[in-house]
Amino acid sequence: MHKLITQFLDLADIRIAYREHGSGAVLILLHGNSSNKSLFSKYQMVHFKDFRTIALDSRSHGQSESHDTHLSIAQISDDVIRFCKARGIANAAVIGYSDGGNIALFLAKNAPKIFHKVVAISPNYLVSGTTENSLRFIERTEKTLRLLAHLGFPTRKALMRFELMLNDIGLTDQDLKKIQTSLRILYAEHDMIKEEHILEMGQLIPGVTVRRVEGCNHMTIFHKPETIADIRKYLLEA
Repeated sequence: MHKLITQFLDLADIRIAYREHGSGAVLILLHGNSSNKSLFSKYQMVHFKDFRTIALDSRSHGQSESHDTHLSIAQISDDVIRFCKARGIANAAVIGYSDGGNIALFLAKNAPKIFHKVVAISPNYLVSGTTENSLRFIERTEKTLRLLAHLGFPTRKALMRFELMLNDIGLTDQDLKKIQTSLRILYAEHDMIKEEHILEMGQLIPGVTVRRVEGCNHMTIFHKPETIADIRKYLLEA
């Protein structure tokens, strides 16, 4: 099995780290909050090896380098668009997981001519779409990180990441209604995103298809064989 090699692309305000593998149709892979491109190693080497997969490290995540004072999903999605334009990628599919799913929603809205098929796994466009227990955990962690920062610990990046989960991503109901690209949403039976929130997105976004994956949670849906099979079927449909 070949090793995945990290490469870098320099843009004006960010050095994006990424791993590219395979040949075929381009498939952009977007990880979740506080994760990185290595999440997709098996996707690249096994599940989607017949695609030209490109797994990115989001701004202030992994090995990507930038000087940020705050983060936004809109900003990170713009990084992805600029990456594709710089690499001459004019037609790509997307798999985004968790916050990567939120980034994918922006890509579907803002660049439908580039991203013709988008898979969003467990996305949420409003903070209120997060379950109460999950939100309490995020809030407690954010307070702990603030305390550690006050004591001099280097928690700035972690704080910015958790603040992402405590703010609406910046898309309105009207924005979702304007999405034109093909979109598939998957979510877990026991997700940290409320089922009613996912189903509301299903009502707002034209032509979207939605599936609940049974027997998993927010952290395990990504690796479920049913999830992999569903995504492959969707991406390979005419």
